Amino acid sequence: MKVSIKKEKGIAIMTKKNIEKLLTRCVTDNKENVYRLAYSYVKNQEDALDIVQDSIYKAFTSIGLLKDPEAVKSWFYRIVVNTSLDCLRKHKKVQPVEDEKLELYSPGMEDIYQDIDLERTLDDLPDKYRSVIVLRYFEDLKIEEVANVLGENVNTIKTRLYQALQLLRVEMSE
Repeated sequence: MKVSIKKEKGIAIMTKKNIEKLLTRCVTDNKENVYRLAYSYVKNQEDALDIVQDSIYKAFTSIGLLKDPEAVKSWFYRIVVNTSLDCLRKHKKVQPVEDEKLELYSPGMEDIYQDIDLERTLDDLPDKYRSVIVLRYFEDLKIEEVANVLGENVNTIKTRLYQALQLLRVEMSE
């Protein structure tokens, strides 16, 4: 997508309209991934769809807060993660995974748990560890992108990833 950039006093400035186009493209290009990300938190189709809708609304209403237009994807993912966590706090409920329903919304991109224990263990992880695992391995984000999405230092993410993998190993061996 080509985006025109204005230059004022030698500094490149993107117009709000162009940033909105970037966000629109990000949302449409990543709609299945965003849905899966929300679903991985709430395990419920309706709540996941609400989270996606709320996240899109929040992104467009706060687009002026986006400092780096090149980071629009990680910025939007961060909004989705935070909205998912807010939903969990608000509802304080966890529902079993409905793999059949999830597959209907993400054809061709299967995330099949080979072991149901892995799924349960992931659900039992604290949010700060589960978020890192989901974003890194299920959403295929780089460590730096995970750090941007979660608003943390890269080294913090590396530590949490290591700790999460250790917790998974311990739980899975039991």
